Amino acid sequence: MSKARPTPRPTGTTRIQREKRQAIFDAALDVFSENGLRGATLDAIAARAGLSKPNVIYYFEGKEAIYKELLESLLDIWIAPLIDLSDSHEPIEELLAYVRRKLDMSRDMPRESRLFATEMIQAAPHIRDVLSGPLKALMDEKAALIQSWMDAGLLAKSDPYHLIFSIWATTQHYADFDVQVRAVLGGQDPFDSAPEFVEILFRRMLTP
Repeated sequence: MSKARPTPRPTGTTRIQREKRQAIFDAALDVFSENGLRGATLDAIAARAGLSKPNVIYYFEGKEAIYKELLESLLDIWIAPLIDLSDSHEPIEELLAYVRRKLDMSRDMPRESRLFATEMIQAAPHIRDVLSGPLKALMDEKAALIQSWMDAGLLAKSDPYHLIFSIWATTQHYADFDVQVRAVLGGQDPFDSAPEFVEILFRRMLTP
């Protein structure tokens, strides 16, 4: 499965315009994940994209506009596995599949994870309305589904919200603290052993 890629809104009438907007988006992801919004500059984004600063401004009003659109695109990707969580499979296996997808995202999208984490640390000023609106509604829906599995004796009882939080914290740690993890492991790729450990951890936690 190919990894998802944050993409700008489908504006622009020509292929070249769309490609330039995507190049700016890709460059901005690098710059923002390394420096945050405050430390990023349009000059740095333009240089990374191989474009002039006026060319970047032609497509986006400023770095804040790029940042907000990038975050919104990223959030769509980030919550997609949660949207897919359903009662189509046995509950433990369904949740373990969700855990595996989140861990895969940490492996394949570390820049995106760190950018999202930085926004959260700064009190999410650009997407707070999304978090308290659509994301909360989605969480309420999935927590109710998980609670129904627990009430039916199909999962060990716990708080559904904190269960989801724990999945996020465990899986995204490998992206957000990648340098620390690799240093402690002596340079070993954490994803050689993390999937097995994380699956055992949550399987034991979820089993009634």
